[in-house]
Amino acid sequence: MNLKGKKAFIAGIGDDQGYGWAIAKALAEAGAEIIIGTWTPIVKIFTQSWNLGKFDESRQLSNGKMMEYLKVYALDAAFDKPEDVPSDIKENKRYQDAASYTVSEVAALVQKDFGHIDILVHALANGPEVKKPLLETSRQGYLAALSASSYSFVSLIQHFGPLMTEGSSAVTLSYLASEKAVPGYGGGMSSAKAALESDTRTLAWEAGRKWKIRVNAISAGPLRSRAARAIGFIDSMIAYTRANAPLVKEMTAEEIGNAAAFLLSPMASAITGVTLYVDNGMHAMGIAVDSPTLQV
Repeated sequence: MNLKGKKAFIAGIGDDQGYGWAIAKALAEAGAEIIIGTWTPIVKIFTQSWNLGKFDESRQLSNGKMMEYLKVYALDAAFDKPEDVPSDIKENKRYQDAASYTVSEVAALVQKDFGHIDILVHALANGPEVKKPLLETSRQGYLAALSASSYSFVSLIQHFGPLMTEGSSAVTLSYLASEKAVPGYGGGMSSAKAALESDTRTLAWEAGRKWKIRVNAISAGPLRSRAARAIGFIDSMIAYTRANAPLVKEMTAEEIGNAAAFLLSPMASAITGVTLYVDNGMHAMGIAVDSPTLQV
């Protein structure tokens, strides 16, 4: 796979864990140049960690070189334009060092700095009430989950689409809770993932006709990332998947990265509007084979 000379904007990298980092690394392995959008409050932490060498082991590529980035932008994808940002956010000390961090502003900066991009990755999600059952989720929490986790992808396509060259590709990350009940994955996040997959299909049609770009999603298996650990039951989900999926092994971030690199490459030139399961086959199962009810 050769992505040499391709520029990839990846929204949602905050450390060297998680699928966003794995996708960036897979793209870098293929020769792509990496541009990063990091949640505004943690930009300084991310860049300091990078400069201090805390990510050096994770940055190592197969050819012995280190993954590099062209630039890191502060990005809060919950806001489309500066006027959308509430005063309490603007006055927050973690935001005051960043002059431009809404989606439209970051897209304009990327266009000014690089002219165009060829790859867009949406690897961000947030549900402030994710630990609450849906029946206990507030309207505010529910809408916040949809805004940050699904509409943010729509907004990124809206504003970065005009920067993307013909034949470019975008990918987002979903989860099986979009179509199956997953107790513990609450706060409207299951609804947000369902919306995200629906939007992927519609964006594939609209962006395909408007800019000739492809839009796909990956429904990823569970990973012990920092964000997933915050939900509180990731270890149980990993154990459950290992016990019940057709492939009896733990998922790796690299497997998601490689699948994303394929979808984002010219090798997948006829693939769009797809939600690709990369979950050891867990989506295919209708029953839990480790259930006590099946034991004899």
